[in-house]
Parts: sequence; structure tokens; C-alpha cells
Amino acid sequence: MNFEFATAGRIMAGAGRAAELPGVLAGLGSRVLVCTGSNPARHAGLLAGLGRPAAVLAVAAEPTVELARAGVAAAREHGADVVVAIGGGSVIDAGKAVAMLLGNGGDPLDYLEVIGAGRAITRPAVPCVAVPTTAGTGAEVTANAVLASPEHRLKASLRSPLMIPRVALVDPELTVSCPPPVTAASGLDALTQCLEPLVSPRATPLTDGLAREGLRRAGTGLRAAYADGGDLAARADMAVCSLLGGMALANAKLGAVHGLAGVIGGTADVPHGVACAALLAPVIEANVQALRSGSRAGPGGPAALDRYAEAARLLTGDPAASIADGVAWIRQTLGLLAVPGLGAFGIGSADADEIAAKALTSSSMQGNPVALDPGEAKAILLRAL
Repeated sequence: MNFEFATAGRIMAGAGRAAELPGVLAGLGSRVLVCTGSNPARHAGLLAGLGRPAAVLAVAAEPTVELARAGVAAAREHGADVVVAIGGGSVIDAGKAVAMLLGNGGDPLDYLEVIGAGRAITRPAVPCVAVPTTAGTGAEVTANAVLASPEHRLKASLRSPLMIPRVALVDPELTVSCPPPVTAASGLDALTQCLEPLVSPRATPLTDGLAREGLRRAGTGLRAAYADGGDLAARADMAVCSLLGGMALANAKLGAVHGLAGVIGGTADVPHGVACAALLAPVIEANVQALRSGSRAGPGGPAALDRYAEAARLLTGDPAASIADGVAWIRQTLGLLAVPGLGAFGIGSADADEIAAKALTSSSMQGNPVALDPGEAKAILLRAL
């Protein structure tokens, strides 16, 4: 079997390890651009102890093409030679985009897929240190950054192994302050990012092991972290789930959940994790139905049914669980975590045809175990409303 695997040059994980950030930076650069959330004061302790001059870029929402441009301008004005991203997936994506553009030059639209020129990224990004404060996207170890373009009503990716952060510093203590809705949305995103690589035709022995362990930890940690944000063991489970999912998806691709969620996020103001959560059960059901038809299964298709059953056993902790049991567990979890459907964000049946058509061209669809047709994609969306 032929496969490749790429991830961060160094992964540091464990409670309290964020305190090691100044030492990490000592070997990477002398002037820092820090990307963080809308309230940089939340991380005042970390920022005060960096030990080198720092400029701050606040990322108040999901990053846009224009924000990436502003970040590059701020970094150049400051003379930054290293980027630190302290925050959730949006913040880390912004940091990775800025680091890549500093290393390669040009404009985001030169490199963006779908809406841009899609030019190859040929030079390494400047050193980027990713410090996640949510347990969801795994962006600290992924090879892409998603930018929104309000002009195009789409989100698109910058993508290259050269964009993977130099260091991923994963400290579950930083996630303790996440409010329950963020814990729910990010945690369900992390779960999805373990499940989709497991059933992907591009799965490898390495990504399989990562995805399985991530699903097991989601099964034990997700509901507990939502119920008690101070449960550090549950927070650690979800931080590791997110990390493992990021490594798995970067090397085995995602599927229809993310193909649809990316388009939805460019259409309406829906948090990415909420979109993934609403789509997860309908996508599993559509894929399983197509796989069971026999003629629809692509390479590795029959094995995907076994893997969906295995995922059900890992999530539920029941060695006899069926695929239907796994879907029931997911639906029950959405209820326990009070995750709304897509209709709560203004998406309706009138949007379904356009979203489905755009989603089927998404690169995320490459990891789906079957090639869905427009009718199936539309039906999934309608069930997620």
C-alpha cells in the first residue's frame, strides 16, 4: 500500500503546557505577530510572557480574504518573522494564511481554490505556532486554511503541506472557559473529523489508528465536557480527539458533511461546528443507503459499512452496536447538547438546490465513500433543516 503522512513538526500536548510557549518561540523568531480572538485580554498572561516584541491581530469572526490581507500588512509593518495563533479554528486558520503569505508573497486570491487562481504554494510558510483554545477543528495540524469571501458567498481553502504549523501546542486547560454552545459545536466538529477520515477511500493505516482513538475519546468526553466545563479529563479527551481528527483529515480527506458545511457557511451565518452537527446523521444515512445498494460503492466502499459500524461501537461503548445505534447516539447527543438545526439560521428549502450543486464540486467530497448525486445532497440538506 502506498501512502504519505504529514503533520506538524512538533506536537506538545498536556495540561499546563501553554506556559512553555516562550521557550518554543526562542528558537523560531525574534518578532511575533499574534493572531487571537476578539478579546485579546483573555490571553493577557500568555501574551505578556512571550519575551519578544509582539503585534496583535484580533480575529473577531471566521477569517476573510480581507482579514488575511490585513494580517500580512500588520506583520510586515511589525517586521514579524514568526506567527503565533492563540484561539479557535478561525484564529488558527488566519494565522496559517498569514504565515503562508509572508513566506510566498502575493494575494490570497492567487492561491485560493475555487474562487481564486489556485496557484501552487511552493515555499514554506514562516514559522507558525498554533495554540488551540477550543477542541474542534484540529487546525493546529492541518494543511489548509479556510477563508470566507463575502463577495462570492463562499468559503475556500488555501492548501499545502507547507502550511502545517511548525509547532502545535495543545493545552486542554485553555478550553475550560469555552461556553457550552462552543463546546458542543466544536466537539461535534472534532467527532466528524474523526469519522469522515475513517470511512474515506483515502484512509491509511496511520489515519485509521488516529481516527479510531479520536472517536473513542469523543464517546467518553463530549457529553461530559458539555455537562461540566471544568471536567479536565473530559476536556483532555476532546482536545486529543480534535488533534487526532486534524491529523487524520489532513492525510485522508473529509466527506460530504464538510463538503456541504463549507458551502452553508458561505451562504448564511452558521457556525461551522453547528453545520457539521446538523448534517452528520443525514449524511451517514444517505451514505449507508447508497453503500448498501451495492452498485454505488466506490473503492473501499464495502469496507466503509464495516467502519460505520465500528464507529458506532466506539462512540457508544457498546461492542454490539449497529450503525443505526450509532446514528441514534448522534441524534441523542445533539438533543442533549441543544444543537439547533440549520433552519434556525435562516436556511430553507429554497436554498437547497444551490447549496447542493456547489457542495458537489467541493474538494471535501473526495473523501466521501460514495459519489452522491444532486438529489441525494439536496435530501441531506432538507433533513438537516
